[in-house]
Amino acid sequence: MARQRAPRRRRTVRRLQAASAGMAAGLLVTGLLAAPVQAQSRTPAGASPGAPIGTAARTVGDARYEPGACPRTPEPIEALKGARCGTLTVPENRAKPTGRTIRLGVAIVAAASATPKPDPIVWLAGGPGDDAVGEAKMAIDGGLNRDRDVIFMSQRGTYSAEPNVLCPNIDEFNARAVGLVSDAPSTERLHVEATRACRDKLAARGIDLSAYNDTESAADYNDLRTVLGIKQWNLYGISYGTHLALVAMRLHPDGLRSVGLDGILPPSKAGSVMTWNSFRQGIDGLFNACADQPACNKRYPNLSATFDKLVRDLEAKPVTTTVTLPGGGKPVKVVLDGGALVNWLTSATHVAPQVPAALDELAHGKPQRIARQYAGGKLSPAAIGKVAHGLVYGVFCSEWTPYESQAQALEGGRKAFPTFPRPVQAQAPQLTFLRPDCDTWNVPAAAPSIRDATRSDIPTLALSGGFDSQTGADNGPYVARTLSKAKVVTVPYEPHVVFATSKCAQEMAVSFFDTPAAPRTACLNSLEPPAFEIGR
Repeated sequence: MARQRAPRRRRTVRRLQAASAGMAAGLLVTGLLAAPVQAQSRTPAGASPGAPIGTAARTVGDARYEPGACPRTPEPIEALKGARCGTLTVPENRAKPTGRTIRLGVAIVAAASATPKPDPIVWLAGGPGDDAVGEAKMAIDGGLNRDRDVIFMSQRGTYSAEPNVLCPNIDEFNARAVGLVSDAPSTERLHVEATRACRDKLAARGIDLSAYNDTESAADYNDLRTVLGIKQWNLYGISYGTHLALVAMRLHPDGLRSVGLDGILPPSKAGSVMTWNSFRQGIDGLFNACADQPACNKRYPNLSATFDKLVRDLEAKPVTTTVTLPGGGKPVKVVLDGGALVNWLTSATHVAPQVPAALDELAHGKPQRIARQYAGGKLSPAAIGKVAHGLVYGVFCSEWTPYESQAQALEGGRKAFPTFPRPVQAQAPQLTFLRPDCDTWNVPAAAPSIRDATRSDIPTLALSGGFDSQTGADNGPYVARTLSKAKVVTVPYEPHVVFATSKCAQEMAVSFFDTPAAPRTACLNSLEPPAFEIGR
């Protein structure tokens, strides 16, 4: 999910790690073995014999692919060296076929195998608002290109797309907001002002804000498959990318051989109620794991009650502290109230072994660790100017808020956390001021069918983490009710997006694409709970 101040995204692991000030578990590095060009035997229609996918220009209908330079990324990505790259040009709004066009960056990383399978894997990024090209390291370090090419395309509006719908002013406000009471009326006013400034800037550039959504993006990917001449491919979506994958399965099932969903966000129930339920599941998983370890349980008994009391106390009397962030710089003022603590813990499940000690420190008048982690992600240079807020609001404000009332959202908070103060219950984790933001964004509601459950017999791997506090593990069984060939797996002790942190999850994902009916899950039997930090 997004910025902890606004309806942004189910965060990608990259941002979640930043939000924990660099202390989250690192990605498994397996290395990239670039396959020689001659090993790519697949030849798309219209290309010369033996030409690998993505090396020939081709037009189909309103879509055109042209080989060219690789998409820009915020930092160099080793995994993209030697990638075959280009751009996909499509209509911005398919309801206006004579209108403007947009260009989406494409990067194809070759399979490591000398005899690759003919059906590539397409990586669907988190967010909404993250650029898939920027997540190439995660996918390739996890071995996803072992036997298949992996295709990364910048979703419309994201960092390397033309035009992009970034709004650094929102990120800059997020950084300043660490020193404000999170749910104060004055904070809401400034928050909505930043959203309005973003909208006005994009509208002044001629951006059709109503065209940045899942329906158009799913059509973009279908156009890419067609124009590249690929008969079948596979999808692997993380976090918000699962939302897009489920829409694509419903609207464009042709050509989909199999689909991996990791950190599942079902469009049919996405919103504040689901967000509160997910937060409850994730932190209960973490707290229960501590209770199951005698040393942790003895040192930190009844963590759930401790957390509830901290939320109530901080909402009644916020704590203000000053911290110095990694990398130095001048000290930063941080205000911790009840809502800020909820948003911190939503991301802090990525550093689960520290959470009991951090909460205990806060309860005993030492807020610095939590304040440093809470502020670290928002003030990190990696958090400024990377997220496509125009896509964030395009999805949330057309597909979520029209189909969930404010009363329903509040009831979701009350049901999940009945002891929380009402101002905290009113702002679901990482969806702060969602409704006034969407009122400001003012885009039409998507067709009601956007909330339909995806019904499909496409083989699907539904992966969740036992500590996932952003897209709860119960979303796996939920989507599987209407996916007749779904394999549901919860990886214990893991946070949001298990592919990023679990070697076992990586092995399962790779094996799933080899044999979708029987992915290898034996590694689950050897997983151990984390060793929680035990303070004095």
